[in-house]
Amino acid sequence: MTREHVDVLIVGAGLSGIGAACHLRDEAPGKTFTILESRAAIGGTWDLFRYPGIRSDSDMFTLGYDFRPWTDAKAIADGESIRAYIRETAREYAIEDEIRFHHKVVRAEWSSEDAQWTVHARRSDTGETVEITCGFLFTNAGYYNYEEGYTPEFEGVAAFRGTVIHPQHWPEDLDHTGKRIVVIGSGATAVTLVPALAERAGHVTMLQRSPSYVISLPGTDALADKLHKLLPTKLANSIVRWQHVLMSSLMFQLSRSRPALVKKLLRKGVQRQLPPGYDVDRHFSPEYDPWDQRLCVVPDGDLFTAVRKGKASIVTDRIATFTERGIRLESGEELEADIVVTATGLNLLPVGGITIDIDGQQADLSKTVSYKGMMLSGVPNFAMTIGYTNASWTLKADLVARYVIRVLQHMDARGYEVCTPTAPPGPLPSVPFIDLKSGYVLRSIDKLPKQGDAAPWRLYQNYPRDVLLLRRGPLEDEGIVFSHAAAVKAEV
Repeated sequence: MTREHVDVLIVGAGLSGIGAACHLRDEAPGKTFTILESRAAIGGTWDLFRYPGIRSDSDMFTLGYDFRPWTDAKAIADGESIRAYIRETAREYAIEDEIRFHHKVVRAEWSSEDAQWTVHARRSDTGETVEITCGFLFTNAGYYNYEEGYTPEFEGVAAFRGTVIHPQHWPEDLDHTGKRIVVIGSGATAVTLVPALAERAGHVTMLQRSPSYVISLPGTDALADKLHKLLPTKLANSIVRWQHVLMSSLMFQLSRSRPALVKKLLRKGVQRQLPPGYDVDRHFSPEYDPWDQRLCVVPDGDLFTAVRKGKASIVTDRIATFTERGIRLESGEELEADIVVTATGLNLLPVGGITIDIDGQQADLSKTVSYKGMMLSGVPNFAMTIGYTNASWTLKADLVARYVIRVLQHMDARGYEVCTPTAPPGPLPSVPFIDLKSGYVLRSIDKLPKQGDAAPWRLYQNYPRDVLLLRRGPLEDEGIVFSHAAAVKAEV
């Protein structure tokens, strides 16, 4: 067993973990850090997911790092390009040598006496157990289970003679040329898969129990391309980034204040791209309001193009049972298939499934309250990166990393060793800190930390507001306590 100490231990070498390390390297060069990554490669989600068509569902001008802006005109980028961007960033900031691959963090134990964490990791390549102590634990492992996606129990699936696949683990050797494919689902993964598969498949059917809101956006940004040719790079990057931030924020706020209007606009956008007489209300008009779940973005309307050309079709119905030849629906129709793709969602796994102990007592994360959307009440010297649900993940990740550095520098300047968020007064709030009505959230709602009714415990999903709060706002407020280690107090 090996054991060492670092100032900051980062969990996860994906988009946000690499970003956090770059911020530390650049803005807190005196801090030692290590990244523990459970898999064998940099990239996180963008290395794991390899299904056809995998791409961003946010524009790259905001999904890219603020310290290393995305400069390609391609606004919606493919997975390989994003993966390369993350790796190039790690290389440029000399982060690669700080990553320990095959290190899955399983438990973290906080000692108030020593004011430090002892983190236990299991090496998947050797079976060895590794212990590392750190002053601050910074998790960047996302919020879903990397081991398995969510697949409902389907009646009769064992009788099906074809292939059943979950997109989270796509077989490298699968040849779908000329095949009849049914993609079960209506979310971002499904609307990405269908047009990509339709390029070579015989036919692709997107089978949905209920529709999602789908919006077509240009795959490239002509304005960004023009600005980068006319203006200095730094100025062009800033303008393009804020243009996308403000447009997405406007769309979200309008969806909240005038949902009927946004529904109408989205419906018209879909109707314009489908054949005359197409049943838009059945297949593209959800019962919920826009942004109760994330909008599904299709670059250059590729999903609608596949439908218009007859390469893909949408069926809205419920599954009665699988059959030998495919899927029988409750309406009685049978969809014949060679391949069925279950794009049915993810399994949530808060803080990467790490067991957290505070002075010998296991913490129940469902009974904690998030502080500024990144720390948890009663959990000292700890932060987690959870991106926005209504905008790009990285917008929040950059803010979180910079805020953590502000906290560390504040503690150093005033001689503190411990910072502990506190819950708001009164009973435990009931609102989960991922406030969406998506199935993957509702299935795990009892496991999630909560959020309060007002700042600093409330998540407003508002990037401009968070810029002011996290970059310029006070570090000491009613939601956090800075203190000395118990051992230091005992000596005094």
